[in-house]
Amino acid sequence: MDNLYKETLIKIENLTVNYQTKTGLIEALKDVNLELKKGEFLCILGPSGCGKSTLLRVIAGFIPLTSGKCLMHENPIEGPDWHRGVVFQSPTLYPWLTVKGNIEFGPKSRGVPKDKIEEISKFFIQEVDLEGFEEKYPFELSGGMKQRVALARVLANYPEVILMDEPFGSLDAFTRSNMQNLIRNIWQENNCSIFFITHDVDEALMLGTKVLVMSPRPGKIIKEFTLDFTNKLLTQKAKDILHTEEYFNTKSEILDLINFQSVI
Repeated sequence: MDNLYKETLIKIENLTVNYQTKTGLIEALKDVNLELKKGEFLCILGPSGCGKSTLLRVIAGFIPLTSGKCLMHENPIEGPDWHRGVVFQSPTLYPWLTVKGNIEFGPKSRGVPKDKIEEISKFFIQEVDLEGFEEKYPFELSGGMKQRVALARVLANYPEVILMDEPFGSLDAFTRSNMQNLIRNIWQENNCSIFFITHDVDEALMLGTKVLVMSPRPGKIIKEFTLDFTNKLLTQKAKDILHTEEYFNTKSEILDLINFQSVI
């Protein structure tokens, strides 16, 4: 299965991130090494405070690294770039813009021709199932609908990498399940490359082609799992996968890793 993903988009080598607080220096990440290849759905798991979000923000270009390398196409990441789109846990929509206006904001800012912008917004409104809501404002939408707009706004820029920081964590169970199915379908249909942070082991297993487990702070990668449960959902029901020995053993190993690391 590794042969499916050959081209490396993001490469991190010996990454360390420290930052200063009022109480002293915090070592958030230490000697992190990972690769995100084209078409992969990479999920990051780890205990609270282990540096998952810090890692995402370094890749996004929001914060600097202390030492090591963070590269995209072998070039250092030195700031935000539309080639790396970010979806946060809370949707950061422009309240004065409609659904359509939010989705079109990125392409307009980049000077995309008007007819192409119309084509893009129509396509992604359909992709996230928001037809009929184009002229609604964020305050008129449910939490799940807002998150779909946030996802469509990122997708409208056609980024090479989508960075998602616990994007479904604040949603109810039913909406969360629907959003998981939505992002899986979008990933499979569009051959996206996704870097996805979550606290939910089942979410990581049912979405990721690769799952990385991090240690408590200072965060480092302690185990990598290459998986295929998300692709199996094309032909199998979720309940049939959840009850397999492979799924149970993988989940148990991840939980043991996280729980053991949290107590030592």
